[in-house]
Amino acid sequence: MNKLIYLDNAATTQMHKEVLDAMIPYFTEYYGNPSAIYTFAGDAKKAVDEARKTLAAGIGAAPEEIYFTGGGSESDNWALKAAAEAYAEKGKHIITSKIEHHAILHTAEYLEKNGYRVTYLDVDENGLINPDELRAAIRPDTILISIMAANNEIGTIEPLEEIGVITKENGILFHTDAVQAFGHIPIDVDKMHIDMLSASAHKLGGPKGIGMLYIRKGVKIRSFIHGGAQERQRRAGTHNVPGIAGFGRAAQLAFDDMEKRSSYEAELRDYMIERILTEIPYSRLNGDRTDRLPNNANFCFRFIEGESLLILLDQNGICASSGSACTSGSLDPSHVLLAIGLPHEIAHGSLRLTISEKTTREEIDFTVDKIKEIVERLRNMSPLYEDFIKKQK
Repeated sequence: MNKLIYLDNAATTQMHKEVLDAMIPYFTEYYGNPSAIYTFAGDAKKAVDEARKTLAAGIGAAPEEIYFTGGGSESDNWALKAAAEAYAEKGKHIITSKIEHHAILHTAEYLEKNGYRVTYLDVDENGLINPDELRAAIRPDTILISIMAANNEIGTIEPLEEIGVITKENGILFHTDAVQAFGHIPIDVDKMHIDMLSASAHKLGGPKGIGMLYIRKGVKIRSFIHGGAQERQRRAGTHNVPGIAGFGRAAQLAFDDMEKRSSYEAELRDYMIERILTEIPYSRLNGDRTDRLPNNANFCFRFIEGESLLILLDQNGICASSGSACTSGSLDPSHVLLAIGLPHEIAHGSLRLTISEKTTREEIDFTVDKIKEIVERLRNMSPLYEDFIKKQK
């Protein structure tokens, strides 16, 4: 196959042409600053307002509860840092999980250095937190619980509704990093009792550099960027109007097509999983087999290094990853795979394949065939594999 096969949609997605079309007028024609009071700025302001309505409707929120940011990492930082500061008089204890994105984990570490205490919940072998363990970790000084909607590496979907019930019963703020889940699975902030939610446009066919933070009305949270009065004085800075317009259009496309797209992706994902687990010995699927994002499949192959596998896949025109793009280049195995109980030597042989509605069965077959060839080739070079086979005999 001579064309590029892109199977790293958890890292970023190709922007839809409809999204680009929605953005272009705000670069060239309606370029006014939406904060200005003259008539010319009205079209830009209208684009911002419409996108805010679209994003809110998709999660059952009110438009005034949506705040635009520079992306998912900023939204996560804002949620944790500003909430911690605002509720410090009530307590300084925060609960999160060991498999969160580093935007959460590193922010939690920052807060620990500034006098806060953080409990990092364990997960089971599929990456699921235990709601009973969450309940047991709550203390009188707990002010915030942050659990991701779905894991960015292994795709496991967390029990948001159960978590939300626990947080509501205890009067604790509930934030979820929904960067991987938003637009891919249904989320209802009222039904799930979510107080804050992070999302990013480039994970669903939108532009990079634009995200949002949902903040429930009544939540006492401080400003994150100080300056002008934008975003109801909570996040200063001139609005990225083209990005916002693109985010709104990408989200609308995602919401409208979610059921059909998810069904197609899940069917293709399961076909890929079945082929790999059946045809490649000493392979394993990471994450829950059913409660996972429809487009995510994460594997470990014993006796090989994931980096070598990625390089050889790239030489065959296949784009994949070993985990989060934000930790690319790290020699350490994935913190997520270690948290679900995998030893270092197995965690090092990981491969994440994330598909889209544009992925074809032909591309999956070609990819699986190449993985089989490469894994066999790498194992034949491995003295560990050679010793293992001898012992089996």
